[in-house]
Amino acid sequence: MRKLSIGVRLTLWYLAIFALAQLIFGAGMWVILRHHLYDLVDDGLEAQIDDLESFLDAQKKDASIAKLQEEVSEAYAIEHPGDYLQVTAENNELIYRSAFLQSHALAPELPRQGGRAKFSNRRFDARTFRFAVQILQANGHSYTVEMGVPTDDVVETLSTFRDYLLLFAPLLLLVAATGGYWLSRRALSPVDALVRTARDISGANLGSRLQKIDTGDELQRLSDTLNEMLERIEAAFLRVTQFTADASHELRTPISLIRTEAELALRRSRGISEYEEALRHILLEAERTTTLIEQMLSLARADSGRETLHMQPVDLSDTLRGVVEVWRQVATIRNLEFTADIESTDLFVMGDEAALRRVADIFLDNAFKYTPSPGSVHLSLERKTQSAVIVVRDSGVGIAEDDHRKIFERFYRTDKARSREQGGAGLGLTIANWIVIQHGGLIELNSRPGEGATFRIALHLSAGPVHNPLLA
Repeated sequence: MRKLSIGVRLTLWYLAIFALAQLIFGAGMWVILRHHLYDLVDDGLEAQIDDLESFLDAQKKDASIAKLQEEVSEAYAIEHPGDYLQVTAENNELIYRSAFLQSHALAPELPRQGGRAKFSNRRFDARTFRFAVQILQANGHSYTVEMGVPTDDVVETLSTFRDYLLLFAPLLLLVAATGGYWLSRRALSPVDALVRTARDISGANLGSRLQKIDTGDELQRLSDTLNEMLERIEAAFLRVTQFTADASHELRTPISLIRTEAELALRRSRGISEYEEALRHILLEAERTTTLIEQMLSLARADSGRETLHMQPVDLSDTLRGVVEVWRQVATIRNLEFTADIESTDLFVMGDEAALRRVADIFLDNAFKYTPSPGSVHLSLERKTQSAVIVVRDSGVGIAEDDHRKIFERFYRTDKARSREQGGAGLGLTIANWIVIQHGGLIELNSRPGEGATFRIALHLSAGPVHNPLLA
């Protein structure tokens, strides 16, 4: 079953709420009008009863029932208030009963205690009447008075008012439905504009944006949020596209070299030494390709959030001492001077030891690659207030100021030909930057062409591991 549109649903809700409000308003007004009209009738009846009470007070105290009957009949038989009047004495002797009530007997009605009148509606010959029953005290005697008036006008007024409500209610609901639908369409028209624009956006035109809405309400916030989301999607899409293109380019070169070397080796018969040389070249390119693929996989896992780091207190001093021992051998092979200055005190950071070791290896690898022999590379670890700062300084070729930010971009290399010779793919610093960011750290670079480069990696210090005396 197809669901109704938001505009139709809003209209139906608006119509239902308006109908309920109209019902409550109409019923309330009818009740108020009825109460007001009957109050007027009741006031008239009370005034007439007060007149009767004054009349009975004016009679002699020792007047007999027959005398009272004569006086009341003479006073009320020809007057309008006596048309629907019945008066009885305290011993239930009838003093006066109008001709109408003689032919239409009243049902017994107990008067209200406390001397106040009790009102009730009665119906005779398709006509409605309002009767008041009250006990009067006059000249030391009690009299029960029942007095009524016809309420045809009241009933007719209430009936007319109800008919008008029923007549105009559908018209008002129709007007409300039309107005509600128009308002909902007007309010949701920006959404239709957003939908039309969104349908035209695809991978080929991610640079397009939804129509700008200046309504200052939730729809504008929705439009702005969707445009911000499109910007993030476009940036991610471009990164993936660029990454794929760069990866294809980087992989094409070693594969082409491997293929060329193999084809040349198979083109004619060669000696064992020539085959070994060809295999060494193929192995070297395979190792470079393996390293490149591993780096790309690391970045892909980082982008997808699947590259996890196991954070725990790490003694950075001890970790870097292990790194120094490995790179001393590399420095000897490359004829470079390598020095290290590691604080003897423990400097603990909350991090992943393997990842932090990898960061140090990446920066040292770059320093050794871009420092010609005879040159120098220096590694130090020092405490700065609440941070542990790793410093890697070299006397190499340096980095131009325009490249300071670019070197952390994927596949970016300041000298592509030189990097290719040295086995670099432009991913090491990108990985190192990601690891440092995950540790809440910061990387600073100070370098000029021909003056070497200095990298500073600042990491927050933390408390060391908790010592458990039971395990000592």
